Amino acid sequence: MITPIDRLQPLAALNEEQKTAPAEDAAQTPFGAIFRAAVDNVVQTDAEKVQTDYLLATGQLDNPALSTIAGTKYNMAVELLVQLRNRALDAYSELTRINM
Repeated sequence: MITPIDRLQPLAALNEEQKTAPAEDAAQTPFGAIFRAAVDNVVQTDAEKVQTDYLLATGQLDNPALSTIAGTKYNMAVELLVQLRNRALDAYSELTRINM
């Protein structure tokens, strides 16, 4: 049996639903969670890099390679975030080109 299509809601009703929905729910989507994890990773690796650079500059770091490793981790985390953003923008522009 074919199920009927639901009636479309007026845009004003959808707009009111979005205003009442908490903004935190938007970050809980899988797509939002991926970006949140990438941003958190950049923040964490930046803090680690700054800490190891400080320890190296003050002579408290025994192994200077740890500073290089922390810097490389930070660069990779930033590059991953940039690539995620680029892919999301590509997907968005592809969706906007679809004719209905």
